[in-house]
Amino acid sequence: MRCPFCGSEDSRVVDSREARDGAETRRRRECAGCSRRFTTYERVEEVPPSVVKRDGRRETFDRDKLLGGLVKACEKRAVPRLELQRIADLVEAELASREEREMSTEEIGNMVISTLRDLDQVAYVRFASVYRRFEDVNQFMEELRRLLLNREDTK
Repeated sequence: MRCPFCGSEDSRVVDSREARDGAETRRRRECAGCSRRFTTYERVEEVPPSVVKRDGRRETFDRDKLLGGLVKACEKRAVPRLELQRIADLVEAELASREEREMSTEEIGNMVISTLRDLDQVAYVRFASVYRRFEDVNQFMEELRRLLLNREDTK
């Protein structure tokens, strides 16, 4: 740590304490160059996770926005709210585990879709229609065909 008085980079910690309810560590240091004391504060750098949109923009990850989309997809379906929260937890955990703390909307959508497919197929098609931007009935039919083929393959 550089001394604010003489600019020396050689100092030693004399005392350490928690500050601001444990969110920071306060350190008293003594400069080896000029023997003056100074205080530094250390805290964990929190970079909020972000979502990379299709057009390249970045937004802060919003769990409530994800849950809102899941709730809409599962409207009038027998899908427990706890399961939707579990899906949001999976996405959050994946974001937290990444060094760059970014995830594309495509990756998030694929995670959600693969989980919804096993949970509730109607909710899956609803979510996929928005996520994949279905433009007409043919796209719905193609997705339903894939679902039916997968169902027959697992029998």
